[in-house]
Amino acid sequence: MPSKEMSGRRRLKHMKSLTGRERQIILTLAAGGLSNRDVGRQLSLSEGTVKAHLHNIYKKLGVNSRTALVAIAYTHRDELQHSLP
Repeated sequence: MPSKEMSGRRRLKHMKSLTGRERQIILTLAAGGLSNRDVGRQLSLSEGTVKAHLHNIYKKLGVNSRTALVAIAYTHRDELQHSLP
């Protein structure tokens, strides 16, 4: 039975499709375990905009929780940081 979670190789491929803003949100979230509101404050975005970006990020990376997203962020943080504009 195939796993619902995306394989590491496929996830890495999809990480390349993340926008610069999505990457900023992932790194900001991972840096401090912040709420959507606090991430928005740090990046000058509304809480709703952060939620919309997180929805897109979850879909692109095939995750369904903040915990899984933060784990990916730690695993791929160098790639996420070096690809920021």
